[in-house]
Amino acid sequence: MNKTIVRDLALDGNIVIAAGGGGIPVFVDENGNVRTLDAVIDKDLASALLATQIGADELYILTDVPFIFKDFGKPSQQKLEFLDYADALKYLEHGTFGEGSMAPKIKACLRFIESGGKKAVITESKKLADKNYGSKITLHYEDDRR
Repeated sequence: MNKTIVRDLALDGNIVIAAGGGGIPVFVDENGNVRTLDAVIDKDLASALLATQIGADELYILTDVPFIFKDFGKPSQQKLEFLDYADALKYLEHGTFGEGSMAPKIKACLRFIESGGKKAVITESKKLADKNYGSKITLHYEDDRR
């Protein structure tokens, strides 16, 4: 299976880029025929699913901003560097994140965490190597930080 190959490559120290979005969604019908489906393949949710299936501890979602921001682009904008599951879910449910931009990434991170992942990180691709950047989402706060 492809997920086994991805897992083995990652365990060997490789950076694996997999599970992108787009494409044509298909399903196998009751007669065993592959048929198209009117749907969208979300790259963030697909990545979270693959990460869960291969037993990854961490999920990194790369985007064009270095952090998650509450009220992005508004005068009340606030950098959210650390979030636990409950606070991320609360912000998501209150519409804090843009539905066409950050909300799908947050949903993917929450799915990964609730499925046993230890940490999800959202950051800018150019900042990946710098540990000073990136918003981290974990099941619980690691040090009472809110």
